[in-house]
Amino acid sequence: MTKDKWQDFYFHKAKKEGFFARSVYKLEEADSKFNLVKKGARVLDLGCAPGSWLQYLSKKVGKEGAVVGIDLLSPKFSAENTKTFVVDVLTIDMQEIEKLGSFDLVTSDLAPATTGISVTDAARSLRLARRALEIACSVLKAGGKLFVKIFEGPETKQLREEMKGHFEEVKAFKPRASRSESREFYLVGLGFKSK
Repeated sequence: MTKDKWQDFYFHKAKKEGFFARSVYKLEEADSKFNLVKKGARVLDLGCAPGSWLQYLSKKVGKEGAVVGIDLLSPKFSAENTKTFVVDVLTIDMQEIEKLGSFDLVTSDLAPATTGISVTDAARSLRLARRALEIACSVLKAGGKLFVKIFEGPETKQLREEMKGHFEEVKAFKPRASRSESREFYLVGLGFKSK
């Protein structure tokens, strides 16, 4: 299958299955591999618009669970077990985040506005990923998990090392649904070490 056909495959699959974006398959694959989302879990989804991850998470956690989404844009999805906030994760006060309670999983598909200059884009992505880690360390329960997007760059290894200080295991993951030319991949933190 050619690269273009592969990308079209996920686009059409998402449309057919009623998801707002093809990125849902990145989360689905990671969940299948790392067992991220449990029924009844509380999940914080950073960069939640347009809402495909919210759709997936809401269904997986079920009525007993809860999903909180944060984004600069309002997502298209809403459900009884989801709550969303339109706010900038870089500027929101950490006390406001902590008021949301504790979580079993933090997911982050945060991405910067890209410039096409790889060093700049990687630096902006790193800033968002670091913020996601900071938020995760503030709200995760002991044993909790973090799934965070990052663009490959000179400081990627450093972030991975930082995560190792907070999680029992840290793994790098490139989903099949990621565009082959994309420098994005995900870091998975398993077994949060509570303070």
